[in-house]
Amino acid sequence: MRPTSASTPCGRPPMSPETATATVAPAAPARPAGLRVATIGAACHALPATVLGTDEIAARLGVEGDWLVSRTGIRSRRVLAEGELLTDLCEAAARGSLARAGLAAADVDLVLVCTITPDQRCPALAPLLADRLGASGAFAMDVGAACTGYLAGLTVAAAQIETGRARTVLLVGADAIRTRLVDPDDRATAGLFGDGAAATVLRAADPDPGGGPAGVGPVLLGADGAGAPHIHAGVDTPLHMDGHETFRTAITRLSDMALQACAAAGVTLQDIDLVVMHQANQRITAAVGRRLGIADDRVVDCIEHVGNLSGGSIPVALSLAADEGRLPDGALVLLAAFGAGFTWGGSVVRWGLPTADPTTALQEPA
Repeated sequence: MRPTSASTPCGRPPMSPETATATVAPAAPARPAGLRVATIGAACHALPATVLGTDEIAARLGVEGDWLVSRTGIRSRRVLAEGELLTDLCEAAARGSLARAGLAAADVDLVLVCTITPDQRCPALAPLLADRLGASGAFAMDVGAACTGYLAGLTVAAAQIETGRARTVLLVGADAIRTRLVDPDDRATAGLFGDGAAATVLRAADPDPGGGPAGVGPVLLGADGAGAPHIHAGVDTPLHMDGHETFRTAITRLSDMALQACAAAGVTLQDIDLVVMHQANQRITAAVGRRLGIADDRVVDCIEHVGNLSGGSIPVALSLAADEGRLPDGALVLLAAFGAGFTWGGSVVRWGLPTADPTTALQEPA
Protein backbone atom coordinates (compact mmCIF):
# COMPACT_ATOMS: atom_id res chain seq x y z
CA MET A 1 0.00 0.00 0.00
CA ARG A 2 1.00 3.57 -0.67
CA PRO A 3 0.46 5.11 2.59
CA THR A 4 -29.65 18.53 -11.28
CA SER A 5 -30.76 15.83 -13.43
CA ALA A 6 -33.33 15.11 -16.16
CA SER A 7 -36.30 13.01 -15.08
CA THR A 8 -36.69 10.15 -17.51
CA PRO A 9 -38.32 6.73 -16.98
CA CYS A 10 -35.74 3.95 -16.99
CA GLY A 11 -37.73 1.90 -19.49
CA ARG A 12 -37.85 4.63 -22.11
CA PRO A 13 -35.51 4.21 -25.13
CA PRO A 14 -32.24 5.97 -24.34
CA MET A 15 -31.36 9.21 -26.06
CA SER A 16 -28.16 9.66 -28.00
CA PRO A 17 -25.59 12.17 -26.71
CA GLU A 18 -26.53 14.47 -29.60
CA THR A 19 -30.24 14.57 -28.72
CA ALA A 20 -30.18 14.15 -24.93
CA THR A 21 -31.73 16.98 -22.95
CA ALA A 22 -30.19 16.13 -19.58
CA THR A 23 -29.31 19.10 -17.45
CA VAL A 24 -25.71 20.20 -16.87
CA ALA A 25 -25.17 22.56 -13.98
CA PRO A 26 -24.32 26.10 -15.13
CA ALA A 27 -21.04 27.75 -14.33
CA ALA A 28 -20.83 29.07 -10.80
CA PRO A 29 -21.30 32.82 -10.32
CA ALA A 30 -18.39 35.01 -9.29
CA ARG A 31 -17.13 34.16 -5.81
CA PRO A 32 -18.38 36.67 -3.20
CA ALA A 33 -15.66 38.70 -1.52
CA GLY A 34 -14.22 36.96 1.52
CA LEU A 35 -15.75 33.57 0.75
CA ARG A 36 -13.39 30.78 1.61
CA VAL A 37 -11.72 28.60 -0.98
CA ALA A 38 -11.80 24.81 -0.76
CA THR A 39 -8.34 23.44 -1.46
CA ILE A 40 -7.47 19.82 -2.19
CA GLY A 41 -4.36 17.68 -1.83
CA ALA A 42 -2.66 14.87 0.13
CA ALA A 43 -3.84 11.83 -1.85
CA CYS A 44 -3.14 8.28 -0.70
CA HIS A 45 -4.45 4.98 -2.07
CA ALA A 46 -4.78 1.43 -0.78
CA LEU A 47 -5.21 -1.68 -2.94
CA PRO A 48 -5.80 -5.29 -1.91
CA ALA A 49 -2.77 -7.56 -1.95
CA THR A 50 -4.46 -10.19 -4.12
CA VAL A 51 -3.71 -9.79 -7.84
CA LEU A 52 -6.08 -11.16 -10.50
CA GLY A 53 -4.45 -11.30 -13.93
CA THR A 54 -6.26 -10.84 -17.20
CA ASP A 55 -4.93 -14.16 -18.51
CA GLU A 56 -6.78 -15.95 -15.69
CA ILE A 57 -10.01 -14.16 -16.55
CA ALA A 58 -9.55 -14.82 -20.26
CA ALA A 59 -9.05 -18.54 -19.70
CA ARG A 60 -12.36 -18.75 -17.86
CA LEU A 61 -14.11 -16.83 -20.64
CA GLY A 62 -12.55 -18.96 -23.37
CA VAL A 63 -10.75 -16.07 -25.08
CA GLU A 64 -7.13 -15.03 -25.55
CA GLY A 65 -5.63 -12.82 -22.87
CA ASP A 66 -4.11 -10.49 -25.45
CA TRP A 67 -7.53 -10.00 -27.02
CA LEU A 68 -9.01 -8.97 -23.68
CA VAL A 69 -6.11 -6.60 -23.01
CA SER A 70 -6.60 -5.03 -26.45
CA ARG A 71 -10.24 -4.31 -25.60
CA THR A 72 -9.62 -2.84 -22.14
CA GLY A 73 -5.95 -1.97 -21.65
CA ILE A 74 -6.02 -3.91 -18.36
CA ARG A 75 -3.44 -6.61 -17.59
CA SER A 76 -4.19 -7.09 -13.90
CA ARG A 77 -6.33 -5.76 -11.09
CA ARG A 78 -6.48 -6.12 -7.29
CA VAL A 79 -9.36 -7.93 -5.59
CA LEU A 80 -10.48 -8.27 -1.99
CA ALA A 81 -9.46 -11.48 -0.28
CA GLU A 82 -11.86 -13.63 1.72
CA GLY A 83 -12.80 -11.70 4.85
CA GLU A 84 -11.16 -8.46 3.69
CA LEU A 85 -13.40 -5.39 3.89
CA LEU A 86 -13.62 -2.30 1.74
CA THR A 87 -13.55 -0.38 5.02
CA ASP A 88 -10.06 -1.79 5.63
CA LEU A 89 -8.82 -0.20 2.40
CA CYS A 90 -10.60 3.07 3.17
CA GLU A 91 -8.97 3.22 6.60
CA ALA A 92 -5.49 2.65 5.22
CA ALA A 93 -5.97 5.28 2.50
CA ALA A 94 -7.53 7.77 4.92
CA ARG A 95 -4.75 7.43 7.50
CA GLY A 96 -2.17 7.90 4.76
CA SER A 97 -3.81 11.02 3.35
CA LEU A 98 -4.20 12.61 6.79
CA ALA A 99 -0.55 11.89 7.56
CA ARG A 100 0.53 13.48 4.29
CA ALA A 101 -1.59 16.53 5.10
CA GLY A 102 -0.08 16.75 8.59
CA LEU A 103 -3.51 16.44 10.18
CA ALA A 104 -5.10 14.33 12.90
CA ALA A 105 -8.50 12.66 12.72
CA ALA A 106 -9.73 15.14 15.30
CA ASP A 107 -9.21 17.92 12.72
CA VAL A 108 -11.80 16.42 10.35
CA ASP A 109 -15.29 17.95 10.27
CA LEU A 110 -16.82 15.77 7.55
CA VAL A 111 -16.07 12.29 6.18
CA LEU A 112 -17.48 11.47 2.73
CA VAL A 113 -17.11 8.02 1.17
CA CYS A 114 -18.04 7.76 -2.50
CA THR A 115 -19.08 4.14 -3.07
CA ILE A 116 -21.85 1.89 -4.35
CA THR A 117 -20.38 -1.29 -2.83
CA PRO A 118 -20.17 -0.76 0.96
CA ASP A 119 -19.52 -3.72 3.22
CA GLN A 120 -23.16 -3.74 4.31
CA ARG A 121 -26.40 -2.00 3.38
CA CYS A 122 -26.74 -0.25 6.71
CA PRO A 123 -25.08 1.56 8.32
CA ALA A 124 -23.14 3.42 5.64
CA LEU A 125 -19.41 2.90 5.33
CA ALA A 126 -18.47 6.49 6.22
CA PRO A 127 -19.56 6.47 9.89
CA LEU A 128 -17.70 3.20 10.43
CA LEU A 129 -14.60 4.72 8.85
CA ALA A 130 -14.86 7.86 10.97
CA ASP A 131 -15.11 5.72 14.10
CA ARG A 132 -12.03 3.69 13.15
CA LEU A 133 -10.07 6.87 12.53
CA GLY A 134 -11.19 8.51 15.76
CA ALA A 135 -12.87 11.40 13.93
CA SER A 136 -15.44 11.69 16.69
CA GLY A 137 -16.35 15.28 15.87
CA ALA A 138 -17.11 14.65 12.21
CA PHE A 139 -20.37 13.97 10.46
CA ALA A 140 -20.03 11.07 8.02
CA MET A 141 -22.07 9.85 5.05
CA ASP A 142 -21.76 7.89 1.81
CA VAL A 143 -22.22 9.35 -1.66
CA GLY A 144 -23.58 6.96 -4.29
CA ALA A 145 -23.09 8.10 -7.88
CA ALA A 146 -21.13 5.13 -9.27
CA CYS A 147 -18.17 6.19 -11.42
CA THR A 148 -19.12 9.88 -11.02
CA GLY A 149 -19.17 9.48 -7.24
CA TYR A 150 -15.89 11.25 -6.53
CA LEU A 151 -16.99 14.36 -8.46
CA ALA A 152 -20.35 14.32 -6.64
CA GLY A 153 -18.51 14.06 -3.34
CA LEU A 154 -16.15 16.85 -4.37
CA THR A 155 -18.98 19.33 -4.88
CA VAL A 156 -20.48 18.47 -1.47
CA ALA A 157 -17.09 18.79 0.24
CA ALA A 158 -16.22 22.07 -1.47
CA ALA A 159 -19.62 23.61 -0.74
CA GLN A 160 -19.35 22.77 2.96
CA ILE A 161 -15.98 24.50 3.14
CA GLU A 162 -16.89 27.51 1.00
CA THR A 163 -19.95 28.27 3.11
CA GLY A 164 -18.00 27.99 6.34
CA ARG A 165 -19.76 24.88 7.60
CA ALA A 166 -16.54 22.84 7.61
CA ARG A 167 -12.81 23.52 7.72
CA THR A 168 -11.49 20.06 6.83
CA VAL A 169 -13.15 17.29 4.82
CA LEU A 170 -11.85 13.77 4.22
CA LEU A 171 -13.04 12.70 0.75
CA VAL A 172 -12.69 8.98 0.02
CA GLY A 173 -13.49 7.11 -3.18
CA ALA A 174 -13.75 3.32 -2.91
CA ASP A 175 -15.43 0.38 -4.60
CA ALA A 176 -15.23 -3.40 -4.81
CA ILE A 177 -17.07 -3.80 -8.10
CA ARG A 178 -15.07 -6.83 -9.23
CA THR A 179 -15.72 -8.77 -6.02
CA ARG A 180 -19.31 -7.72 -5.34
CA LEU A 181 -21.06 -6.88 -8.60
CA VAL A 182 -19.34 -8.66 -11.49
CA ASP A 183 -20.44 -11.97 -13.00
CA PRO A 184 -17.07 -13.68 -13.67
CA ASP A 185 -18.58 -15.38 -16.74
CA ASP A 186 -19.81 -12.15 -18.36
CA ARG A 187 -17.50 -11.12 -21.20
CA ALA A 188 -18.75 -7.52 -21.10
CA THR A 189 -17.67 -6.88 -17.50
CA ALA A 190 -15.41 -9.67 -16.22
CA GLY A 191 -12.21 -8.11 -17.54
CA LEU A 192 -12.91 -4.50 -16.62
CA PHE A 193 -13.19 -4.02 -12.89
CA GLY A 194 -11.00 -4.14 -9.83
CA ASP A 195 -11.24 -3.23 -6.12
CA GLY A 196 -9.54 -0.31 -4.42
CA ALA A 197 -9.75 2.90 -2.43
CA ALA A 198 -8.09 6.28 -2.14
CA ALA A 199 -8.52 9.35 0.04
CA THR A 200 -7.91 13.05 -0.43
CA VAL A 201 -8.09 15.96 2.00
CA LEU A 202 -9.91 19.25 1.45
CA ARG A 203 -9.16 22.29 3.64
CA ALA A 204 -10.37 25.85 3.88
CA ALA A 205 -8.11 28.64 2.64
CA ASP A 206 -8.29 32.37 1.99
CA PRO A 207 -9.08 33.46 -1.57
CA ASP A 208 -6.20 34.04 -3.97
CA PRO A 209 -5.62 37.82 -3.84
CA GLY A 210 -4.57 37.69 -7.49
CA GLY A 211 -7.94 36.34 -8.49
CA GLY A 212 -6.46 33.34 -10.29
CA PRO A 213 -7.69 29.73 -10.13
CA ALA A 214 -7.38 28.50 -6.55
CA GLY A 215 -8.38 25.23 -4.96
CA VAL A 216 -11.53 23.55 -6.23
CA GLY A 217 -13.20 25.36 -9.10
CA PRO A 218 -16.83 24.99 -10.15
CA VAL A 219 -17.92 21.35 -10.19
CA LEU A 220 -20.28 20.66 -13.08
CA LEU A 221 -22.60 17.66 -12.85
CA GLY A 222 -25.17 16.17 -15.20
CA ALA A 223 -27.46 13.16 -15.48
CA ASP A 224 -29.67 11.39 -18.01
CA GLY A 225 -31.76 8.59 -16.55
CA ALA A 226 -32.66 7.38 -20.03
CA GLY A 227 -29.20 5.78 -20.07
CA ALA A 228 -29.94 3.63 -17.03
CA PRO A 229 -30.54 0.39 -18.99
CA HIS A 230 -26.99 0.50 -20.34
CA ILE A 231 -25.28 0.05 -16.94
CA HIS A 232 -27.29 -1.46 -14.12
CA ALA A 233 -27.28 -4.03 -11.33
CA GLY A 234 -30.24 -5.32 -9.36
CA VAL A 235 -30.43 -6.01 -5.65
CA ASP A 236 -29.64 -9.68 -6.27
CA THR A 237 -28.39 -9.59 -9.87
CA PRO A 238 -24.89 -8.82 -11.15
CA LEU A 239 -23.76 -5.84 -13.14
CA HIS A 240 -24.95 -5.59 -16.74
CA MET A 241 -23.35 -3.22 -19.23
CA ASP A 242 -23.96 -2.41 -22.88
CA GLY A 243 -20.34 -1.79 -23.73
CA HIS A 244 -20.85 -0.25 -27.17
CA GLU A 245 -23.38 2.38 -26.09
CA THR A 246 -21.48 3.14 -22.89
CA PHE A 247 -18.22 3.53 -24.82
CA ARG A 248 -19.76 5.90 -27.37
CA THR A 249 -21.60 8.05 -24.86
CA ALA A 250 -18.65 8.20 -22.44
CA ILE A 251 -16.33 9.68 -25.07
CA THR A 252 -18.86 12.38 -25.97
CA ARG A 253 -19.74 13.28 -22.39
CA LEU A 254 -16.15 13.29 -21.10
CA SER A 255 -14.95 15.45 -23.99
CA ASP A 256 -17.78 17.95 -23.57
CA MET A 257 -17.38 18.03 -19.81
CA ALA A 258 -13.66 18.76 -20.09
CA LEU A 259 -14.34 21.84 -22.20
CA GLN A 260 -17.22 23.00 -20.00
CA ALA A 261 -15.22 22.59 -16.79
CA CYS A 262 -12.35 24.64 -18.22
CA ALA A 263 -14.73 27.37 -19.37
CA ALA A 264 -16.40 27.48 -15.94
CA ALA A 265 -13.00 27.84 -14.27
CA GLY A 266 -11.87 30.54 -16.70
CA VAL A 267 -8.99 28.52 -18.12
CA THR A 268 -8.21 26.73 -21.39
CA LEU A 269 -7.05 23.20 -22.08
CA GLN A 270 -3.59 24.64 -22.74
CA ASP A 271 -3.46 25.89 -19.14
CA ILE A 272 -4.07 22.40 -17.74
CA ASP A 273 -1.03 20.58 -16.34
CA LEU A 274 -2.65 17.17 -15.87
CA VAL A 275 -5.89 15.51 -16.98
CA VAL A 276 -7.31 12.90 -14.59
CA MET A 277 -10.35 11.13 -15.99
CA HIS A 278 -12.29 8.22 -14.60
CA GLN A 279 -10.28 5.16 -15.66
CA ALA A 280 -13.09 3.25 -17.36
CA ASN A 281 -11.25 1.72 -20.28
CA GLN A 282 -7.88 2.59 -21.81
CA ARG A 283 -9.46 3.09 -25.23
CA ILE A 284 -11.91 5.65 -23.83
CA THR A 285 -9.11 7.61 -22.13
CA ALA A 286 -7.07 7.61 -25.34
CA ALA A 287 -10.03 8.59 -27.51
CA VAL A 288 -10.95 11.56 -25.29
CA GLY A 289 -7.34 12.73 -25.24
CA ARG A 290 -7.19 12.61 -29.05
CA ARG A 291 -10.51 14.40 -29.44
CA LEU A 292 -9.34 17.21 -27.16
CA GLY A 293 -5.87 17.34 -28.70
CA ILE A 294 -4.10 16.76 -25.38
CA ALA A 295 -0.64 15.17 -25.40
CA ASP A 296 -0.40 11.72 -23.82
CA ASP A 297 2.06 12.92 -21.18
CA ARG A 298 -0.60 15.25 -19.75
CA VAL A 299 -3.24 12.51 -19.42
CA VAL A 300 -3.13 10.02 -16.54
CA ASP A 301 -3.57 6.45 -17.78
CA CYS A 302 -3.14 4.04 -14.85
CA ILE A 303 -5.77 1.41 -15.62
CA GLU A 304 -3.31 -1.27 -16.75
CA HIS A 305 -2.69 -2.73 -13.28
CA VAL A 306 -5.72 -1.54 -11.28
CA GLY A 307 -8.71 -1.83 -13.63
CA ASN A 308 -11.88 0.23 -13.46
CA LEU A 309 -12.38 1.17 -9.79
CA SER A 310 -15.68 3.05 -10.17
CA GLY A 311 -15.87 5.61 -7.32
CA GLY A 312 -12.25 4.88 -6.42
CA SER A 313 -10.94 5.52 -9.92
CA ILE A 314 -10.19 9.25 -9.89
CA PRO A 315 -8.69 9.46 -6.38
CA VAL A 316 -6.52 6.38 -7.02
CA ALA A 317 -5.33 8.01 -10.26
CA LEU A 318 -4.55 11.21 -8.34
CA SER A 319 -2.62 9.28 -5.71
CA LEU A 320 -0.60 7.34 -8.29
CA ALA A 321 0.17 10.54 -10.19
CA ALA A 322 1.32 12.22 -6.96
CA ASP A 323 3.55 9.26 -6.12
CA GLU A 324 5.12 9.54 -9.58
CA GLY A 325 5.88 13.24 -9.10
CA ARG A 326 3.31 14.35 -11.66
CA LEU A 327 1.15 16.31 -9.21
CA PRO A 328 3.20 19.04 -7.51
CA ASP A 329 1.56 21.74 -5.43
CA GLY A 330 0.14 24.39 -7.74
CA ALA A 331 -0.59 22.02 -10.61
CA LEU A 332 -3.80 22.78 -12.48
CA VAL A 333 -5.71 19.52 -12.80
CA LEU A 334 -8.76 18.75 -14.94
CA LEU A 335 -11.05 16.08 -13.48
CA ALA A 336 -13.78 14.37 -15.53
CA ALA A 337 -15.98 11.32 -14.93
CA PHE A 338 -18.79 9.39 -16.59
CA GLY A 339 -20.77 6.49 -15.19
CA ALA A 340 -24.01 4.67 -14.55
CA GLY A 341 -27.15 6.71 -14.40
CA PHE A 342 -26.00 7.99 -16.87
CA THR A 343 -24.16 10.55 -14.76
CA TRP A 344 -21.14 12.71 -15.53
CA GLY A 345 -19.13 15.51 -14.01
CA GLY A 346 -16.05 17.67 -14.27
CA SER A 347 -13.98 20.29 -12.47
CA VAL A 348 -10.67 22.10 -12.61
CA VAL A 349 -8.72 22.14 -9.34
CA ARG A 350 -5.49 23.78 -8.25
CA TRP A 351 -3.68 21.02 -6.37
CA GLY A 352 -2.23 21.72 -2.92
CA LEU A 353 -3.27 22.43 0.64
CA PRO A 354 -2.71 25.70 2.56
CA THR A 355 0.12 25.93 5.06
CA ALA A 356 -2.03 27.79 7.59
CA ASP A 357 -5.67 28.13 8.61
CA PRO A 358 -7.60 30.85 6.80
CA THR A 359 -7.92 34.27 8.37
CA THR A 360 -11.45 34.90 7.11
CA ALA A 361 -14.21 34.32 9.63
CA LEU A 362 -16.59 31.41 9.33
CA GLN A 363 -19.63 32.36 7.29
CA GLU A 364 -22.82 32.77 9.26
CA PRO A 365 -25.71 30.63 8.00
CA ALA A 366 -28.18 32.57 5.89
